[in-house]
Amino acid sequence: MALRLDDKKAVVAEVAAVAAQAHSAVAAEYRGLSVSELTDLRKVARESGVYLRVIKNTLARRAVEGTDFACMQEGLVGPLILAFSIEDPGSAARVVQGFSKQHNKLVVKLVAVSGKLYGASEIDRLSKLPNKEQALAMLMGVMKAPIEKFVRTMAEPHAKLVRTVAAVRDKKQAA
Repeated sequence: MALRLDDKKAVVAEVAAVAAQAHSAVAAEYRGLSVSELTDLRKVARESGVYLRVIKNTLARRAVEGTDFACMQEGLVGPLILAFSIEDPGSAARVVQGFSKQHNKLVVKLVAVSGKLYGASEIDRLSKLPNKEQALAMLMGVMKAPIEKFVRTMAEPHAKLVRTVAAVRDKKQAA
């Protein structure tokens, strides 16, 4: 069933609003996937906080116009599904890459991050980006390391003295 003009405007506005706040986007060709497989993909995306949409390419071009993802306009050709990362930059890439490993008919065509278009091969690098909690944990580990090293350095003379006294005691008890 064809969309009316008002419906097309609503779809463009919805996708444009999502694209304006998204961190990254992935466009993948879904030719050959069954309806149940696409439903599974949508379910995984929903659980991961990824906005997933099958949209006509002309409407997608209009939706991404004026956003960071305008660089994708020329590559929007063929039956594509768009995935936008809302929460963290790597979430859409993780969802699409994970699903494409199980279903080889889902083929990544475009990857865009912060206004830059990357090749499909870059999805692996994008999917390995840490999420917010992981990045904070890594930062805290880096910030905490010098303090831990300082504390160990300050405690080492006392620990060495205790080990030396214990060794002398053990030697005297053995003799």
